[in-house]
Amino acid sequence: MDALFASLLRARSCLLVALLCTLTWSSGQADESVPSFRRDVMAVLSRAGCNLGACHGNLNGKGGLKLSLRGEDPAADYQTLVRQLEQRRVNLQDPAASLILQKPVGQLAHQGGVRFHRDSNEYRVLHDWIAAGAPAPIRKEPKLVRLEVTPSETVVVAPADSQALEVHAVFADGSRRDVRQLAVFELTDNLAKVDPLGVVKKLALGETTILVRYLQQQVPVRIAFLPSSPAITWQATPAANRLDELIYQRLQTLQLTPSEPCDDATYLRRAHLDLLGVLPTPDEAQTFFSDAAPDKREQLIDRLLTRPEFAEQWALKWSDLLRNEEKVLDTRGVDVFYAWLKKNFSRNTPLSQVVRELVTATGGTYENPPANYYRAMRDPFTRGETTARLFLGVRLQCARCHNHPFDAWTQDDYYNWSGVFARIDYEVQDNKRKDKFDKNEFVGQQIVKLKDDGEVKNARTGKDAQPKLLGAKQPLNSEDERLAALGDWLTSADNKRFAENQANLIWYHLLGRGLVEPIDDFRSTNPAVHPQLLAQLTDDLIASEFDLRALIREIITSQVYQFSSSPNLSNGQDARNFSRTLPQRLSAEKLLDAQCQVLGVAADFNGYPLGTRAGQLRGVERERARDKKPSTADRFLKTFGKPDRLLACECERSGETTLKQAFVLLGDQGLEERLADQNNRLAKLANSEKSTDEIVAELYFVALLRQPTSAELAAAKTLLAQRENRFAGLQDLAWALLNSKEFIFRH
Repeated sequence: MDALFASLLRARSCLLVALLCTLTWSSGQADESVPSFRRDVMAVLSRAGCNLGACHGNLNGKGGLKLSLRGEDPAADYQTLVRQLEQRRVNLQDPAASLILQKPVGQLAHQGGVRFHRDSNEYRVLHDWIAAGAPAPIRKEPKLVRLEVTPSETVVVAPADSQALEVHAVFADGSRRDVRQLAVFELTDNLAKVDPLGVVKKLALGETTILVRYLQQQVPVRIAFLPSSPAITWQATPAANRLDELIYQRLQTLQLTPSEPCDDATYLRRAHLDLLGVLPTPDEAQTFFSDAAPDKREQLIDRLLTRPEFAEQWALKWSDLLRNEEKVLDTRGVDVFYAWLKKNFSRNTPLSQVVRELVTATGGTYENPPANYYRAMRDPFTRGETTARLFLGVRLQCARCHNHPFDAWTQDDYYNWSGVFARIDYEVQDNKRKDKFDKNEFVGQQIVKLKDDGEVKNARTGKDAQPKLLGAKQPLNSEDERLAALGDWLTSADNKRFAENQANLIWYHLLGRGLVEPIDDFRSTNPAVHPQLLAQLTDDLIASEFDLRALIREIITSQVYQFSSSPNLSNGQDARNFSRTLPQRLSAEKLLDAQCQVLGVAADFNGYPLGTRAGQLRGVERERARDKKPSTADRFLKTFGKPDRLLACECERSGETTLKQAFVLLGDQGLEERLADQNNRLAKLANSEKSTDEIVAELYFVALLRQPTSAELAAAKTLLAQRENRFAGLQDLAWALLNSKEFIFRH
């Protein structure tokens, strides 16, 4: 009898829910006193973290309950909450007995722990919604169009330690609503905390970003908690261009005084390493130091930008990103691809044209070198992910299995975008690979071609995806040439995302840190540290018709680029606002070439003629390690972070310091051989008629672009006097200079 009664009660509840749903959908009207499922209930689920990827928003759900990730599908979530599990999740007869209330407050065991309390706004919203009959989403309810958060950026100076945020949702009908108690406040670090009413409280000094999210809209808010520093007076060298003006405005707001301009020696070394990858020669340095022209730094940059090493430097950078390595492209493919890149950078071909040729290239990979771009990517998903990452700064891979948890891209976007690349195919004429069991190895020309048919299957629907450019509303026409449409759209001046991505990449390579970090992760939840500066760089790049040299010249002649690395009282802890130059360890190629340049001895790389610089290497492994033992120079590059080019990502190149690197610097066989070479610079100095003072001064100048201090000169003379001969003493001195932080780091 009890079972029958319970069954009848559930049936009655089901009929009541169905009736209410029908009435709600048909009327299209909302009772303002009743919580809206779309505006209130879905917001509560997000605020409590229920629909995150780590909880019920997971691909497979958790504990038998699966919700749409971050509330992307209210209709499906309504069905899940109200209709499934015999309606135990929502109890219309006794709202307080509903599982969606009992579990989050800890009345019943809940793997996710307590999410809110009985006296909270979250509990009230859910309880009132259920008590009103759990009305379904309203069909004609005005959509959320904008989220307004004030202030969007502010500075809080001690003794103040908090900032209240106002959060308003703006809907399509023009109505506004205070949603502070429904919004999600996500912190990007541990410098602050946010209470349920949107008050940000300082935990530590520094600048933090809070991501404020309500339904599908989110806004970044920057707050800087600063100490009271009345003794610090802001001052800076006059701005050289608009970039300086923007940086100065921000530094003043943050009470950060920029470091003094660097001296001529530092600037000369920095510019040579950044633009050419090599040290200046002693003659170049002497000429620069003796030049009294007020614009000699600008003249220097104009000269460096036209040197062949500049094209080699950028061909190296792009070869890293485009996976230009021998296993997949083979040796000849690597050479022609590198030569094509170098030619374009030497001619200063617009970046938009370079990228357009890459993404539209077909034909033989030897005869048409940019076709090698697709040779390394054998399926449409890899092509789509790589193209989005390299040229739009979009990481799409998360959307392959579900809507992107941190960005606006949906699973449909992922497959529709992949569909643009679906008809690329390969004709492998003759694969002469050495390892017949390695299916990723190719030796021989391939023909990249386009098929007349073939589509990508959308994993969500099981149907053919509709090929769409990323973010486009309409699919490409079936008769259109998809790659041509891709090239035109991707590199158009109207596509700000492409220009932003390229501007950020250039800034990263010159300043050591991107305005967006990581540099290939542009999204609203990862805002630029200086949006106005990124916008200026983007506009300048577009205005110059994507002239790489023009933007580099603008950046490298700015005062920001010329700041010293020495901190002052205000900017010692700043590592993100470009108030000073951050010291960086030289890359593997630059460090090895610098050692060889100081010693006057070339490194030996397998498969390359003697005299080839590390910065001129076209690929990764010219001769397989199993066929020939790597040379000491090859091993050095590997140890110091030269990438294998298996990923289309700047992240594959490592700039970190390791214990192994320390051991290599201390006693690497290759370095020892170069130090002991009887034809090196040290031997020539030892056999010269120059005095010890002159020899020490010359070695210091070659390595560090400066004269030794009196203490350094005295120590060097003592060292040389203690050794059996001058050559042995110079080896020790050179070893010490090559291992100094001043040499190993770019300051």
